[in-house]
Amino acid sequence: MKTKKWKLKKILKTIWILAGLLFTIWLFYSYESDGVDKSFLQTNNLVKVKGTSDYYLFEPKKEFKNVVIFYPGAMVEAEAYVPLCRRLADKNIKVYLIKMPWRLASKGYNKPKDLHLFEDTSKNYILAGHSQGGKMAAQFVYENPKLIDKLILIGTSHPRDISLAAIEIPVLKIYGSKDGVADEGSILENKSKLPQGTKFQRIEGANHCQFGYYGFQLGDDKADISREQQQKETLDAMVSFIQE
Repeated sequence: MKTKKWKLKKILKTIWILAGLLFTIWLFYSYESDGVDKSFLQTNNLVKVKGTSDYYLFEPKKEFKNVVIFYPGAMVEAEAYVPLCRRLADKNIKVYLIKMPWRLASKGYNKPKDLHLFEDTSKNYILAGHSQGGKMAAQFVYENPKLIDKLILIGTSHPRDISLAAIEIPVLKIYGSKDGVADEGSILENKSKLPQGTKFQRIEGANHCQFGYYGFQLGDDKADISREQQQKETLDAMVSFIQE
């Protein structure tokens, strides 16, 4: 009898482990970039594009003042944010889109400091992140308050476990009314952990996954607007905030 119970436990444990592995693999492939036009990764007469093992770099060929460092969401392939980052560069903003180890910002959020991306003190540095990328962007500012000039949080309920209420830099939080992962209630619930002057930008009909170009995300709601419209409104809000 004991032998049968032991075998059953072993079988159930094996099934549980296999199910976890299959789910992780499904997430990995579901969160790969989708629908990204390859022209976004091509240099032209306005923007130079460079790809390394650590980041995609979009650098305007004209003189610029602002530098954005962007953190992808958890498990999401960095390339999913290439269209947004390239369009920022088209507005004469230099952008580093960080490639995270194992696609996890929690494992690579110190990369900008490790890569010495803040050496040019004549520039303004704006840190931005989507979902878990937003969480870790907030964490980076919490740990390095003097390195960042502005913070942009997209589709995230964070900061939740830390408080940035006392920081002295401008903060923008962008969120969608149809976001099922970082819903409006949880975002506003943590409002006190951001500075009083934080700007909140609500995008009507926007969901979680359309802040990037990747597959539908578990727990998310269906958007009422197109991905292109959501991207446009996100870009407009970011550019306006950066150029203020």
